[in-house]
Amino acid sequence: MSLALFAGAWLAVAAWATLRGRRRAAAGARIIEEHARFAALLESGPAVPLLIDGDGTLAGSDRLAGMLGLDRLPGLVAELFGAEAPFAPEDADAIRGQIADAASGAPFSVIARAAQAPRVWRIDGASAPPAFGSRAVLLWFTDVTEAEDRAAALGHRLQRRSEALEALSRLIEAAPFPIWHRGPDLSLTMVNGAYVAAVEAEDADAVVREGIELVDEPPRDLDGAFQAPSDRFVPATIAGARRMMRVVEVPLGNHGRAGYAIDVEDQEQARAELLRFERAQRDMLDRLSAGVAQFGRDRGLIFFNQPFARMFGLPADFLADRPEFDRLIDQMREAGQLPEVRDYPEWKAERRQWFTSGPGADEEDWLLAGSRHVRVVAQPLPDGGLLLIFEDRTEQIQLASARDTLLRVRSATFDNLFEAVAVFASDGRLSLWNSRFRDLWGFEEEQLAAHPRVDALTPHLAGRLKRANHAGLVRELVRSATLERKQRTGRVGLVDGREFEFAAVPLPDGNALFIMLDITDSRKVEAALRERTAALEEADRLKTAFVSNMSYELRTPLTSIGGFAEMLDGGYAGPLSDTARDYVAAILDSVGRLGALIDNVLDLTQSETGALLLAEDEIELAGLCDDVAAAEREAAARKSIDLAVEVDASAGIVTGDTRRLAQAIGNVLANAIAYVDEGGRVLLRAEGDRKAARIIVSDNGRGISAADQQRVFDRFHRTAEVRGENAPAIGLGLPLAKQFVEAHGGTIELQSEPGQGTTVTISLPRTADQQAAHPARGSRR
Repeated sequence: MSLALFAGAWLAVAAWATLRGRRRAAAGARIIEEHARFAALLESGPAVPLLIDGDGTLAGSDRLAGMLGLDRLPGLVAELFGAEAPFAPEDADAIRGQIADAASGAPFSVIARAAQAPRVWRIDGASAPPAFGSRAVLLWFTDVTEAEDRAAALGHRLQRRSEALEALSRLIEAAPFPIWHRGPDLSLTMVNGAYVAAVEAEDADAVVREGIELVDEPPRDLDGAFQAPSDRFVPATIAGARRMMRVVEVPLGNHGRAGYAIDVEDQEQARAELLRFERAQRDMLDRLSAGVAQFGRDRGLIFFNQPFARMFGLPADFLADRPEFDRLIDQMREAGQLPEVRDYPEWKAERRQWFTSGPGADEEDWLLAGSRHVRVVAQPLPDGGLLLIFEDRTEQIQLASARDTLLRVRSATFDNLFEAVAVFASDGRLSLWNSRFRDLWGFEEEQLAAHPRVDALTPHLAGRLKRANHAGLVRELVRSATLERKQRTGRVGLVDGREFEFAAVPLPDGNALFIMLDITDSRKVEAALRERTAALEEADRLKTAFVSNMSYELRTPLTSIGGFAEMLDGGYAGPLSDTARDYVAAILDSVGRLGALIDNVLDLTQSETGALLLAEDEIELAGLCDDVAAAEREAAARKSIDLAVEVDASAGIVTGDTRRLAQAIGNVLANAIAYVDEGGRVLLRAEGDRKAARIIVSDNGRGISAADQQRVFDRFHRTAEVRGENAPAIGLGLPLAKQFVEAHGGTIELQSEPGQGTTVTISLPRTADQQAAHPARGSRR
């Protein structure tokens, strides 16, 4: 029984032991499983532990060795953080110091960098739990390489943004226009210096504190509309002046709004000025004779002037429709206002390139129908447009052609002149010459082609002149014509005996024309004429002396004939029969007429030789005219001529030879009576002024032809129209009257038209005393 009890007890103990063992096995399994879970959790964590015992031994996993780039962990802390450590030397030294401090209870956290590879670890250290012994240290290694890279990048970005913010702040402060910031309540929180200067405040703090607004209208928020960007033009008073400002404000979300203001007053004025300039320019272009067309950047016509429309015959409504460039070209082609080209599409494509051809202008000439020449200038505009200028050069080209023809004619004429001609420029250089000039001076064409100065030609000219110093005269004449603009002439002789007259004439263009004329033959003719003139003058002198001597010689026998005839007529030779008495009367009449003729011839010859003596009588012209008229009334009565005398009181008195003046007036009056038909009228009128007296004899006779008017005062000339049985055979009346009047210092003039009569005017001067005493009374008949 006891055995049974023992066995039962043993069985019970065995069962209990078995049960307890199972429980402990289950607990151990659970602990192992929990350890495995924690080990896996530890392995998957970012930090890897390292236990350092108090004696410096290390306990760690292979994961830590792999993290540090080691095959295995060293056994001692001195080896891990020694000379061969995977850490940078300065970091290894610092970690050893931190471990020593951590053993005393001071936790630490350091950043360690690998010695070779670009890796970074954070090492957190502290005393190990008591279970690991005293002075044990537990280190946690975390690989923060990527975090450090990100932190460095973020730090760099932060630095750049800080620098940008600083630069932006400086830029805002240095900005020449006002800039501000408003808070969410739209009150000012920040302004720059330009804002302060614009509102004339003390500083930015005063502006913010007092809420000084730049523009006249205050900020407002109309149901959140102010949350949108705004751009408006408002007036503002800037530094005491009223200006137009462009105000721009931009919302910054919950941080308020930022804004700036730009003074656009000058810009607006410039825009207005630009508009005025464009209008003035277009008005000016519309007044040009050249056609102008302007295209915008869309290649549409935006402007044309009236000459353009007229030049190409384009309808105004078509041009007002702003046609595109290609369309305008097509319309001009349809109107026949383009040059004829073989490939029109290619030609138009080339002209389309005018819009993009660069800053320079393209020029070309168009030959249109009807021989019209048009010069085209295509100027690309900076805004992408195009300016076309059309100049009708038809007339200009025609004039140029005519000018070229004239130049060729002038050159041919110039080169074939008999005169030697040269043109010198304003600087004294020879610019033009003809072949006569070259041959005259013996120049080679190559010499003249170099356009030498007149100074360089002077030595050559001196060798061809009879007097070498005359070469300097040529130089001086050219200088005077080019510089002083004076015309001068001269005469030179060449060594070959020829003589030339030359002249230097200033031309309108500043040049000088030098011309030489060969006067050798004319000088010979002149010498011959001088000799002949001298001979004729001598012959005339001899003739005059002969006539004078003959007149004196004729007077002596004529006086004897007259004396004896008067004695016969007086009965000194006895009574005469009636027939004899008639003969004696005829002899006496012929003697009187011949004596008067001889006296006239003597007076005429004495007047020519200056031997005519004149008395100085105070002559009352009224009485003189009456006496002369009375002497001619019988001759007028024989032809039933009405002889009228009109003497004005202004005729007055003159000084002269009464007989000679009476003879001169009588000759003129007798000549008028001789040339008037029967029943005509002759008027003798005397008048005058303070300086001279005038005796006028006019008639209504047949008049004198223009050819005879030039010779009526010539000696011994008589017109063919004279009639009358008592008219002398030779005409000495008017020549003698002319010489008598001119001997008194007067003049005699004749005016006549065939069929209208003749008027002869004698003008006699007065002395100073007569001028002072000249009366001003009416006329008498």
